[in-house]
Amino acid sequence: MKKGYLQVYTGDGKGKTTAAIGLAVRAMGAGMKVLFAQFLKKGDFSEINALRRFGDQIKIFQFGSGKFVRGRPKSADFQRARQGLKDIEKYMSSGRYDLVVLDEANVALHLGLLSLEDMLCFITKRPPGVELVLTGRNAPEEIKNAADLVSECRLVKHYFSQGIKARIGIEK
Repeated sequence: MKKGYLQVYTGDGKGKTTAAIGLAVRAMGAGMKVLFAQFLKKGDFSEINALRRFGDQIKIFQFGSGKFVRGRPKSADFQRARQGLKDIEKYMSSGRYDLVVLDEANVALHLGLLSLEDMLCFITKRPPGVELVLTGRNAPEEIKNAADLVSECRLVKHYFSQGIKARIGIEK
């Protein structure tokens, strides 16, 4: 691509990661190389298992501890996220990737695992032909203002409120 854009998927509704995965699959279908990085997550989630089937068309990173961050994040959570952003910057700058997805980056920002200043700097270092996607609820206004596309997933109704837990293949 001659020009890549910054896309942000945010909001309190379901579908942010799903939208990014759909975009990644579409890009791979067009022969593009994808880097898909997850903040706060670690493990064999169904989406990761599926993306691994694309082999060398996609590079996958996870920068979580495997435990959901509740309350105050631990120092290891900060270290994983900050080192992760540095690692992704190196890969993004390599010229090997057309699409870079930072899944749950907005949540990492909201929790203070990543600084807004570092993320805005990261965004400005994006090579011109790289499409960059940030997902997660609570996207800061500064990130939305920097974006070329912002989609908000809004919760209208969800069966979680009836006690239904996340189901493998649907929510996890």
